[in-house]
Amino acid sequence: MDVAIVGGTGAEGFGFALRLLTAGHRVTIGSRSAERAAEAVERASAILRAATDDDEILVDGALNEAAVEDAAVVVVTVPFAGMIDTYRSIAPNLRAGQIALDATSPLMTAVGGRPWEAIRPWQGSAAELAAHEVPEGVSVVAGLHTIAAHSLADLEHAIESDVTAKRRIGELIASVEGMRWVDAGPLANARLIEPLTPLLITVNRRYGVRDAGFRIIGHDRWGAPS
Repeated sequence: MDVAIVGGTGAEGFGFALRLLTAGHRVTIGSRSAERAAEAVERASAILRAATDDDEILVDGALNEAAVEDAAVVVVTVPFAGMIDTYRSIAPNLRAGQIALDATSPLMTAVGGRPWEAIRPWQGSAAELAAHEVPEGVSVVAGLHTIAAHSLADLEHAIESDVTAKRRIGELIASVEGMRWVDAGPLANARLIEPLTPLLITVNRRYGVRDAGFRIIGHDRWGAPS
């Protein structure tokens, strides 16, 4: 699958890019800076070659606006403070039929607060805010809020956390070793999911770790969502 990661030079976006590349997807790392995008491509290629001995790494880099044009899935991994500007910059390049996977966590850092404190957007969640900013025909799905950037980038260990997403995004998530997807209902439920990020940050701080996560038990008995 062709995937663009907007904000792909950041810790979370870059880590998810590595996981998708390992699973054989074609990834375009997007950035506000063409130079930073190119540097991220070189870094990702070097990491993947060392980890897999594969010389054919399907990774490219571009400005965010260009990165999204040919992607089936657009993953947005930017801080909440820059979220609206980011969506408005890429909106003219999005088209009907694309899916935007919004991984934005509304944290108080956007207004000078602490990263373990949540902030509530007027629309109810960052994902619902994103849905107001994309063109008609572009679907928005919320996900990746319960996986630490450190865990994504640590290719020596499989992911041990569940992700909430819809079927097409779920198939993308499930292609990554160790990752499972859970359909958590309508986009409004992002109001419940996004605050899990500051909760995990609090747990990590309390216990001096970096990879706390969530797992929903009973998953193997459910089968695919109807």
